Amino acid sequence: MATTNYVDNPTVQRHRWWILTAVGLFTFMATLDGSIVNIALPVISNDMHIMTNQAEWIVSIYLLTICALLLLFGKIGDSFGKIRVFRVGTVLFTIGSLLCGFNHSLLFLLGARVVQALGASMTMSTNNGIITEVFPMRERGKALGLIGSFVSLGAIAGPGIGGLLLAQLPWAYIFWINVPLGLLTILLGHFILPKDIARENRPIDWPGAITFAIAIVSLFLAIFMGQAVGFANGLVLALFAGAILVFGLFAWIEQKKAIDPLLSFHLFKNLDFSMSLFTGFLIFVANFFFNVIAPFYLQNARGLAPNMAGYLLMLFPIVQVIVSPISGSLQNRFAPELLTTVGLVILTLSQVGYITATLSTPLWLFGSLVGVMGFGNGVFQSPNNTIVMSTVSQRDLGVAGGMNALARNLGMVVGISASTTVLFSAMSQAYGKPTTTYINGRPDIFLAGMHTTLIVAFFICLVATLINLWRYVHSRAKAK
Repeated sequence: MATTNYVDNPTVQRHRWWILTAVGLFTFMATLDGSIVNIALPVISNDMHIMTNQAEWIVSIYLLTICALLLLFGKIGDSFGKIRVFRVGTVLFTIGSLLCGFNHSLLFLLGARVVQALGASMTMSTNNGIITEVFPMRERGKALGLIGSFVSLGAIAGPGIGGLLLAQLPWAYIFWINVPLGLLTILLGHFILPKDIARENRPIDWPGAITFAIAIVSLFLAIFMGQAVGFANGLVLALFAGAILVFGLFAWIEQKKAIDPLLSFHLFKNLDFSMSLFTGFLIFVANFFFNVIAPFYLQNARGLAPNMAGYLLMLFPIVQVIVSPISGSLQNRFAPELLTTVGLVILTLSQVGYITATLSTPLWLFGSLVGVMGFGNGVFQSPNNTIVMSTVSQRDLGVAGGMNALARNLGMVVGISASTTVLFSAMSQAYGKPTTTYINGRPDIFLAGMHTTLIVAFFICLVATLINLWRYVHSRAKAK
């Protein structure tokens, strides 16, 4: 018989850290596949004899599919069981990973990426909800901090891990590495994941799901096309306008028509929930500014081999994995709002260090900045996830988890697009003519673009810091 409370179930509590391991491992793999493929695109395009702009869809279709379906699967998890949705997602992701490695055609690879993304979306939308239900309050911050570590580890470690794999193996292995890990997780989950808590089979809001998916697709197409042809292009502007209109229709359906809406807009009346989502989005944007810039700086401007650059960039996720659970544990002693603000201050200061980097900056100093950034991210992510998941009722945990994952993935997409747009615009201005690539023999041009791009990242972090500082001061005033 299904349990009514995982916290009071002795079997679940005995296995709770194994449950975290299974959920976290799959969270890492699903997030990793949003960033690991970027570094392999030149190899894949040469091997499959396709244009670079076509190869970019291998990354784009994965992120697009995930974001379009996160809210739907979050709602399905709330209605029919998060564990069930998570289990199906692990199987689909593993099958999709296996199919992605077969060099059949671009169309076949894109189809396999959609299968992979379906599974990733199902696991991403339910992971935080599962952990929130399984862990008691005293350990919840630490557990959610570890899930946040797995998320950031996957998102940031992609270029580093991808570079190490490509140095030794064909590109197929960046996908096939998921298969044994996926099978291990499926096997582990079979024995330790509990049965779902009994749920009321609530109706699924299909009009809301469809309009939300159309709006996301329109938005992403506008971003991806704008990056290629310019954001002043008529079709790009039309897609942005269409996305805004369909988002408006989605909001109207959810508030006026849906019996059991896909997204309960009353959640946004809670300032803690809304601000945590927004600051989480901003920090993923800033992180991906760094993710785009760092390989150019280390490999092109500084001349490091890909594996050496990969080792240096791995300092970020390694430090975060150590710090994030510690930050989670500290939530029993300090307010989460204080911890998020401290983490954001550290992140903002790390951007100042990057802005001052030149060709003569010692690599140990740059590596230290990478570690400091990982430290700040680790301090921030854990309490921020806790705030998001603890400010909603149990019946909305799936939707809250889906929104949290959506903010992260949207931050990745916006960060990649905005950073490359700012970088090449600034490089073109310094060069005196348009350029969309690193200019060999002119590291000064790249550094001009890099500094401008990282100044933008600094202000993004500063905005997030000021928002959190205001929230902390406001919460302290209310407590008095």
